[in-house]
Amino acid sequence: MKNLQKNWLEWIVFAASLVLVASTLGYLVYDAATSGNAPPSIEFHLGTPRPQLNYFLVPVSVTNRGDKTAEGVHIEVVLENDGKEQESRELAIALLARHSTREGWVTFQTDPRTGQQLQARVLSFEKP
Repeated sequence: MKNLQKNWLEWIVFAASLVLVASTLGYLVYDAATSGNAPPSIEFHLGTPRPQLNYFLVPVSVTNRGDKTAEGVHIEVVLENDGKEQESRELAIALLARHSTREGWVTFQTDPRTGQQLQARVLSFEKP
């Protein structure tokens, strides 16, 4: 009959595994118990336009501050001159998880830095 006692390395691996599993389970229980039920709340921030070869690149940061995930998020960015729409672009984000931020870019042919005004709005999103 073989000796069934564990050596010290086996005990260390067992203890580390137990701590990892217990920590993960504890976090999941805590997250489920404290998460709210608020619908997606989508906010955006337009960055500083940068010139590229034949266009101007505008960074867009989109944040979901709600407790639910949003799917198929569509953001419209409009370049206005004297209150009139000059160019319009759309940014689509496939999945925007709760309390997360995604970044993207839209391009314009007209330079947004020359007195034009950039406006943005959420066009639509879906519940996954």
